[in-house]
Amino acid sequence: MENQELMVRAAWLYHVEGLTQAQIGERMNLTRRRVNELLGEAMERGVVRISFNSSLAENVDLEAQLCRRFGLEHAVVAPTPSNPDYMHAIIGRAAGGFLDRLIQSRRPRSIGVGWGATLCETVHHMTGANEPEMRIRSLMGGLTRGSEINTFEIVHSFAKVLSAKCHYFAAPIYAGSEKAHTQIMAQPVFQEFLREATAVDVSFLSVGDVTGRSLQVRYGLPVQTGIGELVATGAVGDLLGRYLDAQGCPVDHPLNRQVISPDLDSYRAIPFRTIASGGHHKHAILLAVLNARLATAVVTDADSARFLLRD
Repeated sequence: MENQELMVRAAWLYHVEGLTQAQIGERMNLTRRRVNELLGEAMERGVVRISFNSSLAENVDLEAQLCRRFGLEHAVVAPTPSNPDYMHAIIGRAAGGFLDRLIQSRRPRSIGVGWGATLCETVHHMTGANEPEMRIRSLMGGLTRGSEINTFEIVHSFAKVLSAKCHYFAAPIYAGSEKAHTQIMAQPVFQEFLREATAVDVSFLSVGDVTGRSLQVRYGLPVQTGIGELVATGAVGDLLGRYLDAQGCPVDHPLNRQVISPDLDSYRAIPFRTIASGGHHKHAILLAVLNARLATAVVTDADSARFLLRD
């Protein structure tokens, strides 16, 4: 299935958008030889005739539109599952293939990751590699309660599948108060964490919504903080634990002054920033993040892509 998606995407870019094989290789993180093989296979299998004989062609068109609309370097659009329960698996499979190609073409020295169900699925769909000099770093604190996902295990899983070095950040996502946050972040070890976290070559994150489907809402918020008060400030979701409004700006809430993660200006210094999320409940926060140019690449589903382009 993944090879078919690559084949259709390469053929679309070549025959419809008129890109050269070199440009396609750069766009898709593939070698020129691999692009040539995919184009030849598309002709042999009858995918390329007068028109495209594949339902995946629409997704390729959506990818191109997303890149133009939001100034992205890359976009990957996966089919929207009929059962929303499979969304994490669908997005994770697409993201896993994308990261495989990205690592092969860009050879990043370091990757910063967050946590969440989509990232957990992504690791399961990545191809094993041997990158002993690569560093995988946590970009944010983790959950301290809840049994559905081990947030600190995700960075270890990425490092394991890539045979890379693992750098944990053993801290909660939120300090207990603004005063406690100031004291924590004044410590040299935490200052060093922030410097190293934003010095990575590539970041890979998902976004959180403001519904009960969010792990952050269920287990990450301090017990005295209700999601209703965040929504009242205009929050539509979070990135790096920072709650954002519809324009992608941090809302005025104490929680944003307690979060243990890089601020958005520092995060923007990361050269290649991938966001992988999908589903109706993520539409508002995805649109906010893309409008604010907080991502250079996005992995999402077809229905979400249509919403982003229709807005």
